[in-house]
Amino acid sequence: MFLNSHSRSVGRNSVSRSSLSRSKSYVLPVRQRGSALIIGVFVITVMFLLASALINIVEDGDTGLTQEVWGTRAFAAANSGADAALAQLFPLAAAVGGVPACSSVSSTWKNMPNVTGFHACSVSLTCTEYKVGAVTQYRINSTAVCESGDTRVSRQVEVEARGN
Repeated sequence: MFLNSHSRSVGRNSVSRSSLSRSKSYVLPVRQRGSALIIGVFVITVMFLLASALINIVEDGDTGLTQEVWGTRAFAAANSGADAALAQLFPLAAAVGGVPACSSVSSTWKNMPNVTGFHACSVSLTCTEYKVGAVTQYRINSTAVCESGDTRVSRQVEVEARGN
């Protein structure tokens, strides 16, 4: 009989423990409702900060690419302007024995081609003449400025040539 009463008391204790654990499991979700809200707000804030950082990175990349494209256009325009100045300085139909002069080079490239690459670009030219011994040398400086909206890019090319 002692064994039976002991087993009954063990059984009662085990039942009471399971009923306690059930009552605690219903209490925990009610207590955690506020913490889930705080975690949710934190996650949304972190996601917002990550999204804004990503937008800034993409915007900076777009600006860099735009400047690179306009820089390439300005460099091509400056090269073409230097070629045009050389063609003015040393024309193909020049008289034999004719002496080139910087006065034949205009200060701006007036006959720019009407193509997309030169759109919104201007080219200014300078020519400097100097002698080294018996040889006359010419320094042509071509500066191109291309602009669109807030973007303004300038490139400069310098070419040297010598006459007779």
